[in-house]
Amino acid sequence: MSSTLVAQASAAIALFSTQTIAFAPSHTSLFSRHASPQQQQQQHEITPQSSSSTTSLNMESCGFGKLDIDENAPRSLPPFESWCAENGVQKMDGVELYSEDGMDYQAVTTVDIPAGSTVMYIPAELCLHSSSLEQELCAMSPTVQQAADTLTKIGSGNSIPDFYIWLKLLIEYEKEDQSFYFPYLDSFPRLYFNAASMTDFCYECLPPLVFSLSRMERVKLENFQQVLQKVDLVSAFNKQNMPLLKWAFNAVYTRAYADKEGQGSDITLTPMADMFNHGTDTEVEVYFDEGGNGMAYTTVDVPANSPLRISYGCPTNPSFLFARYGFMDDTSPATFCKMMDIPKTPENVDMGMDFSKMLFYHDTGDISQEVMDVVLYAKVLANIKYSPEVGDVKQQFYDAHMQGDEATKAAIHEAYRFETIS
Repeated sequence: MSSTLVAQASAAIALFSTQTIAFAPSHTSLFSRHASPQQQQQQHEITPQSSSSTTSLNMESCGFGKLDIDENAPRSLPPFESWCAENGVQKMDGVELYSEDGMDYQAVTTVDIPAGSTVMYIPAELCLHSSSLEQELCAMSPTVQQAADTLTKIGSGNSIPDFYIWLKLLIEYEKEDQSFYFPYLDSFPRLYFNAASMTDFCYECLPPLVFSLSRMERVKLENFQQVLQKVDLVSAFNKQNMPLLKWAFNAVYTRAYADKEGQGSDITLTPMADMFNHGTDTEVEVYFDEGGNGMAYTTVDVPANSPLRISYGCPTNPSFLFARYGFMDDTSPATFCKMMDIPKTPENVDMGMDFSKMLFYHDTGDISQEVMDVVLYAKVLANIKYSPEVGDVKQQFYDAHMQGDEATKAAIHEAYRFETIS
């Protein structure tokens, strides 16, 4: 993918899907090598302070040169960690960045951490919040609002917050080493195996559900490029620079946090807090306070030499994880039943049609009850004609399910067991 074919990509996908359960890094953390003695002596648990009193952004020129986004370019982590430390990012002592291959980094802990501990704090001034960027970018040029309006007209209004961050990355890229965010951008991955990076040949090899989800990702990128032509904040050359546009798009869609339900519609790139890998079993959650400061806290007791992971999405829907992030989650205990010819009607949803419920379990081979219920209701009973002798069996099954009448459900299941499993 990108410039590789499926055979090569498969090996890479296997690499990216590996989830380390426990390990003992023998190297000194990147942060500790570049932090001051005072920073190395941080207290065990962070006590976040007001961003207004803790952070004075270091706006000096970084002096690194032009950002290299070639797929083979290395990620530069030591300057990034120094930049974070200089600009108010705090980490609990023992939280480190670890990599086995120099490409895929993840946050780990070398000390025991009790549940409910704040392990990371990122001041609001360092976070790229889409709501703040909307005001900043629209103030720079009226063409930004015109581009956002066009996204709404073509049916992509829900991706406008992502567009603002994407545009911000393009603008910062063009500033080269004069960008305040240069060390952050230089820490991003260059090589991706997700939908936005696939070749046309790769698309032809995808199964139906993955193809559909991947195509949705590709359409978002195409829409962004289309409306970018209206914006006068990016050079004409880079408006057609597809490697750059893909790199920025992937950075947004694989690293940004969306607000939790009920907290608003902000999308945020959060330096350092975007280093948590995905896991079926998670140890950390990230949230933002009223001032826009980012914080990460443990949700369980975490033993030393363990990864610190968050959830990128429903672990039983590997198709989404592959399309968006480019990996398959081999730690998931079950996989969603992908029956493409069953419509997602309200009745089918009531029966259990959901990624998290219609499951095949890997280790035992068990099939969830929701799979059997949905298949019987939507596939088998839908073809049973009404008769005065038995009545409307499909409606009887639905009513029994909604009323919790397990005896009636079991009797109907038994009567049509052969049709259900065949």
